Amino acid sequence: MSATTLLIHDGSAAPDAPVTRVGGLPLAPAGTPWPTCTACSGPLQFIAHLVLDGGRGVLAVFMCANDPGGCEEWSATAGGNRAYLFPPAGLVPIPLPALPASEDEDTDEEADDDEDEEDEDDDEDVRQLGAVRTVERVAAAGPEYGAAAKAWSERSGRPRRHVLGQLGGVADWLQYDETPDCAGCGRPMEFVAQLEEGPDPLTAPNFGSGSAYAHACEPCGRAAFLWQC
Repeated sequence: MSATTLLIHDGSAAPDAPVTRVGGLPLAPAGTPWPTCTACSGPLQFIAHLVLDGGRGVLAVFMCANDPGGCEEWSATAGGNRAYLFPPAGLVPIPLPALPASEDEDTDEEADDDEDEEDEDDDEDVRQLGAVRTVERVAAAGPEYGAAAKAWSERSGRPRRHVLGQLGGVADWLQYDETPDCAGCGRPMEFVAQLEEGPDPLTAPNFGSGSAYAHACEPCGRAAFLWQC
């Protein structure tokens, strides 16, 4: 019987740690530019660094947080998100880009605010999530992600929201199968990972209270990302 590899919330780490994590800084080949949204031209928010099994590479996932809902960031093709398949070695942190101009102006006007207000502004950074979450990989019997997550929660006594997703396995679509086709070869992409918003809504990626799905075409070196709610 095939197994499901659950990604369980396992604390925090350095923002550039070369491990599977949600949040922090993206790692990429030197010289890789920070991606921007096709719709609004603002910097995308970095969501996750996913280390694939067997040295197959690293998947980096980004999504627009500049105008939630306005840039169709849930779509695999609209340009409001981006996913990259990188080689497993030789990756370095991508430097943070400048905030959009309106954010910079707001920062100048509020330079005299107290430290608590500055911390709140940091949490709302459109380029990064407010926390770094590492994962423990837990193998669960059976291919059904939802059942495996529920069984883990009952067995461990921990909340279901501590399941941050699954790596590999079978996508648990909330609506219907939206497996994207590769822009290179035209074939359906392989399902790589499913991601959840996580235990803290203040620092979670915004999937509309739903789930996100990452796919890749390894022969073409391409990846795609979308979410459903």
